[in-house]
Order: sequence, then C-alpha cells, then structure tokens
Amino acid sequence: MKLTTKSEYSILALIYMARKGNEGFIKIEEICSNCDISKKYLELLFSILRQNRYIRTRRGTSGGYKLTKPASEINVAEIIRLMDGALAATDSVSRYFHSDTPLAKEEKIMDVFREIRDYISQKLETLTFADLV
Repeated sequence: MKLTTKSEYSILALIYMARKGNEGFIKIEEICSNCDISKKYLELLFSILRQNRYIRTRRGTSGGYKLTKPASEINVAEIIRLMDGALAATDSVSRYFHSDTPLAKEEKIMDVFREIRDYISQKLETLTFADLV
C-alpha cells in the first residue's frame, strides 16, 4: 500500500476538521492555510468526500465545510479506500478490490501478503479521526 497525495491531503483536512468539530462550519481557506494544501486541489478532494457523504457544505458568510458525522465514526481505512483503492499490496489479496494477478499462483507469497493486508486493515479500520485529534 502506498498513499497518494489524495489520501494524504484528505486525511490531513479531515483531522483538522475533526479538531474543529464543535466550532461549526470551517472555511476552506482556513483548512488550506493550516494544512498547506492548495484551494483548487482541496476543492477536488472535498467534492469526492461530499459525494460520499463524509462532509457537507453550507454557502454564505457563515458557511464552509463540516463533517457529516462524529469523527469517532469515520475510520482512516475508509478514506484511503475511497481515495486510493485497496489497502492490500496486491489486488489478488484485496477484499474490496480483488482481481487476479500473476502472484496469485504462488500460495506462500500470497499468505504473506494476506497477513500484511490483515495487519494494515485491522490498524486502519480501528483508527478513527477522533483518535487522531
């Protein structure tokens, strides 16, 4: 598993939003400034997060962005899967994005990759954004 900037910046922005969770809607400029993310790129990421109901928006002077549910109910694994796909090192051991690969013929190496997948999944599926603030 290798994180792209889509996952990394999404995670950074969601951590920031989780920290500010009780303060209402947060301006995108504030998030960009504090997380060092360009506004245009964050708007693209927020479009994906909004479509998948992780964040909501409000227009106007008191508008901005806000998590749709408590940070304790959003785990890191789901955001990585949304932005980057499988957590597994190879798609032939992925639970959510499975497809056959050339390595699938070698059971011993597949066992190793399954163990790695299970460890990563267990860690990231139990790690919520509330744990990170």
